[in-house]
Amino acid sequence: MRNLRKLVFGLTAFITACASLGWSAPPAAPRPARITRLPIQEPPPLLAPPDLSTHDPDLQKALERIVHSMGLQKPVQEQRLAVSLVDVTDAGRPRYAGLNDLQMMYAASLPKIAIILAGFERISDGLMQYSPSVKDMFTRLVRYSSNLDASRAIHEIGFEYIAKVLTSSSYRLYDPSLNGGLWIGKAYGGPNDYWKRDPLHNISHGATSLQVARFFLMLTQGRLVNHYYSAEIKEILSKPGIHHKFVKGLEILGQREIYRKSGTWRDAHCDAALVEVGDRKYIAVALMKDPHGGEILSSLIQHLDQLVINTPPVSVVTTLPVPSIPLRPLFPSLHQPLNFGSQGLMFNGGVQPQDIRH
Repeated sequence: MRNLRKLVFGLTAFITACASLGWSAPPAAPRPARITRLPIQEPPPLLAPPDLSTHDPDLQKALERIVHSMGLQKPVQEQRLAVSLVDVTDAGRPRYAGLNDLQMMYAASLPKIAIILAGFERISDGLMQYSPSVKDMFTRLVRYSSNLDASRAIHEIGFEYIAKVLTSSSYRLYDPSLNGGLWIGKAYGGPNDYWKRDPLHNISHGATSLQVARFFLMLTQGRLVNHYYSAEIKEILSKPGIHHKFVKGLEILGQREIYRKSGTWRDAHCDAALVEVGDRKYIAVALMKDPHGGEILSSLIQHLDQLVINTPPVSVVTTLPVPSIPLRPLFPSLHQPLNFGSQGLMFNGGVQPQDIRH
């Protein structure tokens, strides 16, 4: 007991001496800040790609009246003209009309939109870097339809990768059950130009107006890869650098925001655009085989524009068969599955050596 008192007395004296000399114990380690756990936001469920198989009866009749008033019944009946129109003013309720919209046609440079979609899918997969030079390449091949940049992008992304994106369940932009759609079967000039033509119609650069319209509809919904890359694709499609066809016709009508890709080769004239006018938005696609197709499309887009701008936003929607005009009998291989083997996409006929330009 006596020894304990001596120990306590000694410690007290030592602490008093340290305090008088300004010494102090080291500060205690700070407590870690509390982490506020935010609620985890579940991603929205994946939706099936839009099929646009539901036609708006009023819009369909109006489209048919426009074609009749322009004297275009013959090219429609001969399946040399395909048109799709989507009023997307009400984003949750798009209104659709189409003529020959499942007719697969040679589309020249219009299918280049498939290149940038596949490019952004590859970037999203971490297989390609989205650098300023890549964005410039994508922009030139769309706005100015640069064949050099299109071929370069195709080879960087890969023909097979592009085809897998187009035929994937996420997009179905080439769907045998819908007579095909967007297809890139060859580059746009340069070495190693050829790959495989589309398995149904043997077309190197093909499209249906329906599938091109679906591409732009998914763009408006932020469903091309994701919202971020959809915005990038929309920016690349803006500020058209070639002023013909749709752009030429719309410039006469005044201020329009146009997100567009066209295609031209000989008598093949194609155009597709998302057009925004104030609070109204619509998608227009036209594929035509005619020597005067460029001038016809410039006039057609003016009629389509005024139709959407002057149409009340509410309409009753009814399911109608697609397409509205019967197609020729489909190829026997229509329902054969597309096979991605070690040699790529296989189909009847192989690669044909003819040089279809753009």
